[in-house]
Amino acid sequence: MIIKLTTDPGEIDECAHLMYSSDPFTTLKFDHKRCLASFEGDYKEVYLAYINDEIAGFVVLQLVGPLRGYIQTICLKPEFRNRGIGTSLLKFSEERLFKISPNVFICVSSFNHNAQRLYASLGFEKIGIVTDMFVEGYDEYILRKTTGSYSNFTSGT
Repeated sequence: MIIKLTTDPGEIDECAHLMYSSDPFTTLKFDHKRCLASFEGDYKEVYLAYINDEIAGFVVLQLVGPLRGYIQTICLKPEFRNRGIGTSLLKFSEERLFKISPNVFICVSSFNHNAQRLYASLGFEKIGIVTDMFVEGYDEYILRKTTGSYSNFTSGT
């Protein structure tokens, strides 16, 4: 697997298509326009996971803001799930984000039990709940993995 940074509009469009055509995004009623918009904005980085010249998945990282060190989106093609690629993308993301923050944050939908188990196994802890964030009846859990407080943190960027 190769992980690479992208700003290519064609690759980003492919990622947006993957998002709106798979869960949890279909359940959360994300359409193509909304998915594309999630890649926009300053201080975001988009990394693609390639397997044999095919995009297997991607991750969008938010580098600044109230949740500095936020894994905004992680998504894999269904045929590449349960093969360790998501775990590799998460570990890559943690390594990148721990250079700029003592915390890594991620949200997970209340109905996405497989992702919840994965995040817990990697040391993420639930620190909050946002009720009915995208669709009524489904909550988003805010998870955090930390190396300590900001007062003891030295940036590694």
